[in-house]
Amino acid sequence: MSRRSLLAGIPALAVALAGCGNSSSETTTAPASASVTAASAARADGPAAAGSVAALAQAFYRTLDADLQAKVLLDYTFASAKRWSNLPQGLLTGAGMPGGGQAGQPSGGAGRPAGAPSGAPAGAQAGGPSGGSGQSRVGISLGDLKDEQLTALTAVLKAATGTASGLGYDEIEQQLNADDYLGAHGGGDTYGRDQFYVAILGSPQDSGTWEFQFGGHHLAVANTYTDGKLAGATPSFRGVEPFAAFEENGKTNQPLKVKQAAFAAMLAGLSTAQLADAKLADTYSDLVLGPGKDWAFPTDKVGVKASTLSAAQKKLVLAAIATYVQDVADSDAKTILAKYEKELDDTYVSWSGTKTLLEQNDYVRIDGPSVWIEFSMQHGIVLSGNHPHSVWRDRTTDYGGTKS
Repeated sequence: MSRRSLLAGIPALAVALAGCGNSSSETTTAPASASVTAASAARADGPAAAGSVAALAQAFYRTLDADLQAKVLLDYTFASAKRWSNLPQGLLTGAGMPGGGQAGQPSGGAGRPAGAPSGAPAGAQAGGPSGGSGQSRVGISLGDLKDEQLTALTAVLKAATGTASGLGYDEIEQQLNADDYLGAHGGGDTYGRDQFYVAILGSPQDSGTWEFQFGGHHLAVANTYTDGKLAGATPSFRGVEPFAAFEENGKTNQPLKVKQAAFAAMLAGLSTAQLADAKLADTYSDLVLGPGKDWAFPTDKVGVKASTLSAAQKKLVLAAIATYVQDVADSDAKTILAKYEKELDDTYVSWSGTKTLLEQNDYVRIDGPSVWIEFSMQHGIVLSGNHPHSVWRDRTTDYGGTKS
């Protein structure tokens, strides 16, 4: 079995393991786990319900040797939790960046002056590129893992994510395929699934707070659990290059197509007058609340308020929201979506660019009492053609509510 197929399913070994136990302006040359200077107090042997994400995380941990265990299991801190990015790890460390230049953004992109900060409309003050906190990820990479360990990690990922086609685990697998595709079509060793990282922050068990962190280029999974329940599924970053359908690892892939189509349908459902009211005055060339923009939610809400929409239009807004919520485990997704539905009348929709959401600088935002979702079309980095960045945040439960 090839390494590329190991995250495409759960062989019998994973089932057996499950039953064994309860945007910065600069890059850095720090290694992935440079912040870990002392032994973690976290443990991976506490009580955990059979089949839970915590129990499966413990099972994954037991497959690792002592060196990898020390790197993957860290104390739960905000400093470690916020170390996610949309950039490949090699660009965060400087290893994949010739000349030490800025990473992750095309130079001289249309509608955006050089140096404009991530997510800012054109003409904003100078800042750094999209990419995050300026620190490399913590944890261990898929490239560090053997087949048995990858199988155990697959079980954790599947338990933590949703089962809908084109979303959840299926979307993640397609995103891993996308990075393999980039590596084979001009990206080189900086790209590929071996460059994705996993970390367990805190003690995975039925009491206390811990986080399952997984991510790499264009992907961040940050599920925070408190006393055995999901306390927060955000920040959640999803992007992909290429956006158009491509063949890789024996299948046709187009991750984020479900999300893009839902947003396009939502905008298409608005009347001409509603579209005008929702249109943003500025051009947005990236996300406002991308990596490194934690707890920086705007005070003022803009756009069309959902309470003014018809029942059919509200359904389209909720359907767009669902394409992010359904990235988490199905039972958790139902709970979160029910909350967002109750808050829908106080939720706003705004956009800029074109409503097809296919052109560079096309942008859409959903902003509610809790939910915050952005979708932004970017110019290609490795390949020609546009590709999306998107982020789902929650005004109350980002990082499970942890702010410092």
